[in-house]
Order: sequence, then structure tokens, then C-alpha cells
Amino acid sequence: MRLLLVEDDDHVAAALAAVLKRHGFDVTHARSGEEALQALLPVTDGTKSPYGVVLLDLGLPDQDGYAVCGKIRKLCSTPVIMVTARADVRSRIHGLNLGADDYVTKPYDTGELLARIHAVSRRSVGGEEAGAVGGDSLRLGPVTIELSTRRVTVDDAPVQLTRKEFDLLALLAQRPGVVFRREQIISEVWRTSWEGTGRTLEVHVASLRSKLRMPALIETVRGVGYRLVAPAAHQGP
Repeated sequence: MRLLLVEDDDHVAAALAAVLKRHGFDVTHARSGEEALQALLPVTDGTKSPYGVVLLDLGLPDQDGYAVCGKIRKLCSTPVIMVTARADVRSRIHGLNLGADDYVTKPYDTGELLARIHAVSRRSVGGEEAGAVGGDSLRLGPVTIELSTRRVTVDDAPVQLTRKEFDLLALLAQRPGVVFRREQIISEVWRTSWEGTGRTLEVHVASLRSKLRMPALIETVRGVGYRLVAPAAHQGP
């Protein structure tokens, strides 16, 4: 797999690239946001980006890493993993809202980073239809989930979700009121049993609640997992 490493510190990049190459990755190093964006531009014949994953450090010299993430998402659908020293949930949600697929917090374990890279790459090549059942749509009060087109609306207004946010919502929405264990969600949405994905799940749930503007839609069942609480449909006059 080709991986685009966006990191302005040459020493950090060299050490990380050496590890990634030992694990079979073909690494291209970009030292700035502009270099990264140029590397991801589609070629003249319209071929998609050749990279399987973008590893994006947020501390770049020329522009804010969040801004770079937003621009990457407008260019292509290549999975983006943010690398950040900001551990607060709000910063992570902001990154997900801009289109990041996952994040790692510095200092990180190399095994954790490799697991996250493999998880998002598996999703990219084969997991985009997770949770879908044919061309059906799900209606939950003001929320409509179109499984075939991966479109979500609230009161007929479209809501932009990342792939994982959609997969998570679609999974819970197919069985409203049923408690899904954290392990089950991680297995079906992230396609891994790696325990460290649990924190990513929490952030995705928080992001969904925020984007849908329905904090009570997804209920936390302490010590077990999550369930979707179907909202009441709007009543006519």
C-alpha cells in the first residue's frame, strides 16, 4: 500500500517511514500541507489518488492541519488519519467533522498506529457498504437513512457524515432499542477486535449526536454499549 506521510519534522518522518516500510508500506513524505495537496491531485486522465492512506500531522509550517484535512477531502476520498497532540474530545470531533477517518494522539504506540492504518484501509477497499441491506431506507422519526446511497437527512435537510459515522448509525438504526455491545460495534463497523478502537467509537458517537442535533438518539448503556432510541415521528395537525 502507498501511504502519504505529511510531517514537517524530517527526523520524525525518517524514523516513522522506516517502521512503515518494514511493515510493507510504500511511503511518500510531504513536508507541508501544500506538498500533500499537490501529491493528492488527480492526474490528467482522471485517475484517483494512488495513496491508500494519508497520515496527517496537524502541526504543519504553512497551514493548519485541520484546513489541510478539509482540502484533502474535497480532492479525494483517500482515508485520512490525523496525528495530534490535542487529546480533548472537541478537537477530535472537529477533525472528524472535516472528514478525517481516524486519529492518533501523541505520543502514540507504533502498534496502535499500524492497527489504525490497517483498519481504515480495510474500510476503504471493502467496507463502504457496512450496515447496508439492499436499497432500503430507514425512517426514524425525522431521521431518514438511505442505505443504498448512504444519505442521511433530518427533517429532509441533508446531514454530512463520514463513512464510519454512517456505518455506525446504519448499524444501530436497523434494530432500534436493541443494545449493541461495544465489541460487536467495533467488529462490524471497524472490522477489527483491537481494543484500542474503543476510544474512536466514543468520539464517533459524540460526533453523530452533534451532527444530527439529537443527543438522545444514541443512548449509552453503561458497561455494555449503545442503542438507538427511535424518536417519535412528527404528528400532523
